[in-house]
Amino acid sequence: MYASAELARPARPRPRPPVAPPDAWLFGTVVGLVALGIVMVFSASSATAYADFHDTAYYLKRQLVMLVVGVTLAYGAYRVDYTKLKRISPALLGVTLVLLLLTLVPHIGFQTGGARRWLGFHAVSFQPSELAKLAIVVFAAAKLASIGEDVRSLVRGVVPLLMVAAFIALPIFVEPDMGTASLVVFTAIGMLLCAGMRFEHLVLVVLAMLPGVMLAIGTSAYKRARVLAFINPWKDPQNTGFHIVQSLLALGSGGLFGVGLGASRQKFFYLPEAHTDFIFAVIGEELGLLGTLAVLGLFAAFAVRAFTIAQRTTDRFGFFLICGCTMLIVIQAFINIGVVTSSWPVTGVPLPFISFGGTSLIVNLVAAALIMNVARRAR
Repeated sequence: MYASAELARPARPRPRPPVAPPDAWLFGTVVGLVALGIVMVFSASSATAYADFHDTAYYLKRQLVMLVVGVTLAYGAYRVDYTKLKRISPALLGVTLVLLLLTLVPHIGFQTGGARRWLGFHAVSFQPSELAKLAIVVFAAAKLASIGEDVRSLVRGVVPLLMVAAFIALPIFVEPDMGTASLVVFTAIGMLLCAGMRFEHLVLVVLAMLPGVMLAIGTSAYKRARVLAFINPWKDPQNTGFHIVQSLLALGSGGLFGVGLGASRQKFFYLPEAHTDFIFAVIGEELGLLGTLAVLGLFAAFAVRAFTIAQRTTDRFGFFLICGCTMLIVIQAFINIGVVTSSWPVTGVPLPFISFGGTSLIVNLVAAALIMNVARRAR
């Protein structure tokens, strides 16, 4: 009697195992960069925000809203079974391409600052080019995981993947956004190197790209002026070299310890795009050389930890996903800091986690979450 009653009793559902915490070192570097970004966005944008909107915290409030959205999506990216991304990577890339093409259509994509890069409305908008960076990483990770040793073949491995990257980069270049377009291609090349791409093939790819790059720069007065300004910004400090000159003045006036948090003078309408593309210059002015070294240290720690996790990962798709997401963030930081320090031609690429920009912040948070996702499952 007791046995039958025991058998009739419904089985209790097994409790779901708790979600493992993210990698502490990786999580700590991201939190440090985001926290610094929130502080510096408020400091660098306060003058512009008050002049345009009579609210010194206008850009800070928008960045905080995007941070909440980004953290929510990043948590979803951390919990999802990342291996499912491998199957949907072609569809993800196709949707991204459609969005990029829609951006170029008048009355659908809207134009700001001479570039047509946004979809939506001015109050609520996003940049498909930012999504394209993550889409190409997921697609390339899936492709490299499947082709195996064919990555050492120029015809079967290298060229097909770079053709896809170039196809995605082309509408971004037309927007025009040369910085993000080049970032898409650089990330794909970096992932090929992680997969075992031969050095002679890398040289051939660079040589094949040079004529196209030179033609694009030579036929555009705007791009040509930017390159000439990079070579000698002091030749025309009031026009083509204005951005770089003001950035160098901000960095130089900061000295070792900086002029103090919130005390920047360049942000008062001397330094263009102080809270977006040139926020690193404001960091150098207010926090000094030590502040800029701290930023470089956080990015370096992020890269070292991420690649260490990648080396311990046995899943090929997870390995390439970590490599791609890491390069996406680190290469972008390298380009941005290079622009600010006059080590790279001026391009509109924000500093990851730190610059003001909703779509960029969200995409970088999701990329970092995918790295932590692979690390969690590897543990």
